[in-house]
Amino acid sequence: MQVANKAGLRRRLAAILYDCLLVFALLMLASIPFVAHHDGGFVPPNGNLGYQLTLLLVIYAFFVGFWVYKGRTLGMQSWGLQIETGNHQRPGFRQASLRFFAAILSWAPAGLGFLWQLWDKDRLTWHDRISNTRLVYYPRNQKSDL
Repeated sequence: MQVANKAGLRRRLAAILYDCLLVFALLMLASIPFVAHHDGGFVPPNGNLGYQLTLLLVIYAFFVGFWVYKGRTLGMQSWGLQIETGNHQRPGFRQASLRFFAAILSWAPAGLGFLWQLWDKDRLTWHDRISNTRLVYYPRNQKSDL
């Protein structure tokens, strides 16, 4: 078992790209009722709080759901990554939720909280530290015990 390191940055970025594609598809599906309600016209995001909250809920459910259920999203699974707590368990609902909102904070200042892993002695991001979780790389020939 290895904690993701500098080489792991590429794995993290690849997993993020995979997950972004999946989330984008889910967001398009979640947008259908709002587009249909406006006679096929696009709903202006800044003019519809319900629409914005729906999109946030879809993203939240995707990440927190996967982290609690499997300890990894589909993108993370593809790249052998998994989220663990300090005692090598999957995060619970509360810890996964904290990680989700902390990740927003990590990305907000131009991704500085995410890039922090390049300088952190344990290679942890801000959201890893805030939620007391870490990203672990399991090579394909190893299975996690989670």
